[in-house]
Amino acid sequence: MKKQQQIESLVRIASTDIEGDKTVYVGLTKIKGVSWMMSNAVCQVLGIDKNKKIGELTQDEIKKIEAFLQNPKLPSWMLNRRKDRQTGKDMHLIGTKLELTKEFDIRRLKKIKAYRGVRHAMGLPVRGQRTKSHFRKGKTVGVQRSKAKKR
Repeated sequence: MKKQQQIESLVRIASTDIEGDKTVYVGLTKIKGVSWMMSNAVCQVLGIDKNKKIGELTQDEIKKIEAFLQNPKLPSWMLNRRKDRQTGKDMHLIGTKLELTKEFDIRRLKKIKAYRGVRHAMGLPVRGQRTKSHFRKGKTVGVQRSKAKKR
């Protein structure tokens, strides 16, 4: 008989808590910056079964996953930050580093008053979507009715 391995309920990978009952393939996508394709690539390259539960991973496997996510050895087209402005390198950012970099990019666009930066500042769609019938959430649209007078 096989020994029943203890399944942890929460596993912390790359500063993200992941539920232990999820498979590795699904669980890794909970990390900001890890897509389904990247999750699949991690499993393939490291030789981890995609259908294994996250809670069943050993500490060694978790460290391997974290190290791979920090510096993935994958083709450049799979990475989420190619030809970085400062370094010129291809990188893959995850977690808070991704959020900060995105924020700095938007801030730079606003500062140089690029078209995309102006659209970000105004809260309008940036990538050419139509604005006639969408993107009106939170804004007052149409005529305001005055309150009915009491008699």
